[in-house]
Amino acid sequence: MSTKQEKTNLNFDDTIVAIATANGVGSICIVRLSGTKALEIALQISKKTSLIPRYATLSYLYDTNSELIDEALLLYFKAPFSFTGEDLIEFQCHGGIAISNMVLDSALGYGARMANAGEFSKRAFLNNKMDLSKAEAISKIIEAKSSDSVKLLARQLKGELKDFVEDIREDLLFMLAYTEVTIDYAEEDLPSDIFSKIEEKIAKIVEKLENTLEASKRREGMIEGFKVAIVGKPNVGKSSLLNKLLNYERAIISDIAGTTRDTIEENIKIGTHIIKIVDTAGIRENTTDVIEQIGIEKSINAIEEADIIVALFDNSKTIDSEDRKILELLENIKNKDKYIIKVLNKCDLENLFSKDILGNFVELSAKDSINLLLQKIEKILDLNTSGDELTLVSKRQVLSVKDTLENIKQAKQPLYNGELEFFAYFINEALFNISQITRPYENDEMLDVMFGEFCLGK
Repeated sequence: MSTKQEKTNLNFDDTIVAIATANGVGSICIVRLSGTKALEIALQISKKTSLIPRYATLSYLYDTNSELIDEALLLYFKAPFSFTGEDLIEFQCHGGIAISNMVLDSALGYGARMANAGEFSKRAFLNNKMDLSKAEAISKIIEAKSSDSVKLLARQLKGELKDFVEDIREDLLFMLAYTEVTIDYAEEDLPSDIFSKIEEKIAKIVEKLENTLEASKRREGMIEGFKVAIVGKPNVGKSSLLNKLLNYERAIISDIAGTTRDTIEENIKIGTHIIKIVDTAGIRENTTDVIEQIGIEKSINAIEEADIIVALFDNSKTIDSEDRKILELLENIKNKDKYIIKVLNKCDLENLFSKDILGNFVELSAKDSINLLLQKIEKILDLNTSGDELTLVSKRQVLSVKDTLENIKQAKQPLYNGELEFFAYFINEALFNISQITRPYENDEMLDVMFGEFCLGK
């Protein structure tokens, strides 16, 4: 559905209102009002005769019965210079559930309606005040749990992804315009180097998209938290390590094999990074406990899903078939780029484990200090979050880029074969796919490029 159609379906005559701050007691609460009657309603609530745009006005607020509610600051943002692109009023009241609801009720009483979820941002999008990538960034930055994710999302708020998409759209529109002109105006004198220019643009776009997908995959944990799985056989110290990481007794510790029968997930902060620690059930052979078997299967799945695997081995025990099973699982991981940290635990006890079989490993005692392990994890996370590459922050964005890349690659052969109709089809699809990230593609954009690039108005 186009932006124009969306505007038709949405009633822009409505003035909407909502509480913009978190529910609860605080020093300030903001009630936001947007629409054609926003100023009129604000003047009725404040009993002011006028408000100066972008100036804070201290005023008493009254309900529909002219009874005093609060003393508050009013900010008036005149259309189109507001978040929504409409007249927008912010009431900065004293914090509190009762006060904010009374201001809300007053606005409703004077003709506003309750905003739907996300409607302020939707109006901003439909009024061309933001694109979909910025809207997505706003949503995620509110929920951000680490400074890493805030910095990443701030770049998208600034328009980095929008610029990336616009550059690709421009190149795709050029290709499409060339194709349409060649098909419809074959008798015209067209630039001789067009074909090589298109080849160059295709190669450049493919490289950009592939690099973006690779960087996004490497950094996907920056938003939700990198997943770190602790694996090992029973009684190797996994739960002790988890408790040490969390600084409290989260997991039950026991000498009985199979005590941890399910995966346990907890979030912790290491340096500037948020990670999800997954303590898994001990992986052992020949268990008859059905519940424990399910837990072991979950542990194996956790190995595949984790960004970093911490594999624990017991320094005080000789290597056995269960240890070898763990090493075999690590060796057969599908994703060979996955980070694996082998840890020889209980190094405060006499060494009986064959260290040579581990290769590179960290020695520690989980009940004493785990600083070496923390440093190792932080170093890996720093490596994955460094650099200035563009990063996609949602599955929707990743899927759009993947589809774009696939269609561009499929367009190559028809281009080489001179099958311009098929080439145009794939480029059109790629244009549609990449545009889903920011704003819908309109056909008249291609026409603008056609008649701008070529002298056809003879």
